[in-house]
Amino acid sequence: MNKNNFVNKVILPAALAIVAAVVPFVLIQINLLDGYSAQILIMCAINAIMALSVNIICGITGQLSLGQAGFMALGGYATILLTDMAHLPLPVSIILAALITAFFGFLIGFPTLRLEGDYLAIVTLAFGEIIRVVLVNLKDLTGGPNGKQFNTTLTFFDGPAFFVITGVLILIIILLQNFIRSTYGRAILAVREDEVAANANGIGVFKYKMIGFVIASFVAGIGGALYVSRIGFIKPDQASFTKSIDYLIFVVLGGMGSTTGAILAAYVLTFLQEVLRFLKDFRLLIYPIVLIIVMIFRPQGLLGTKEFSFEALFAFFKNFGKKSSKGVEKNGRK
Repeated sequence: MNKNNFVNKVILPAALAIVAAVVPFVLIQINLLDGYSAQILIMCAINAIMALSVNIICGITGQLSLGQAGFMALGGYATILLTDMAHLPLPVSIILAALITAFFGFLIGFPTLRLEGDYLAIVTLAFGEIIRVVLVNLKDLTGGPNGKQFNTTLTFFDGPAFFVITGVLILIIILLQNFIRSTYGRAILAVREDEVAANANGIGVFKYKMIGFVIASFVAGIGGALYVSRIGFIKPDQASFTKSIDYLIFVVLGGMGSTTGAILAAYVLTFLQEVLRFLKDFRLLIYPIVLIIVMIFRPQGLLGTKEFSFEALFAFFKNFGKKSSKGVEKNGRK
């Protein structure tokens, strides 16, 4: 890797990640950002994590899942039980909760990932509803329909909560991007593009679908664990079908397969909901209106399958500068 590539691919992204995590944290600590603004930024990060989870399945693996909210709820409740009943430290509980969620992803994926399209969507939708009903009825463990409280350091302190949750988001992005560039990631992309061709080239279609599904479940578990650690409360409704659709909307708007697009859409739509809060329940109409506009004018989403790249950005400005200088030279000759 030459010097320019190292700067564009390592130094600049690292600097951007540090700025994104540290600057708002400092502003929150010195009270230049109030609690309400901090809460919005934190929810943006949590929604971005869930958007990445859905994007792994729908955008990268090429499957349609409508049950990610169920995995999120599992991660949240598992974190509460591991911390309160097993008396484990919160970081350990979060990791174990994500592993438990990944295990359930394996159990669900093993019999269902041989299905495709609408059939897989129906099965994952049913799974989410099963999780919700089970959580409602296990009143001794989950608190039933009234939910369960769970207060942590992240619940009461905005600065640490923002830094930790945004830091986890950045870490997931880094690991996910490196995974996509790995041999396993390339194989999953090959399965997404053409299952028959991938199978003909010796790529185990079911195996790589399963890997993608389990990783997405793990990320959803992390999202649920961070959600309940910050909000301090969770209800079985968190596993509802409408929640899964909300996370799917982030991916559709940002672009199927684009990590950058999913994160951008999660932040934009989360902010938009808060800005339009004065409309009360009518603000819920914004999502369908935005989706209709995107489907008409840009069906591939805001970024399609493209990713933000400092290298591409610098190349664009470099070419733009060359064109401008050529235009000036031509005008001078005339």
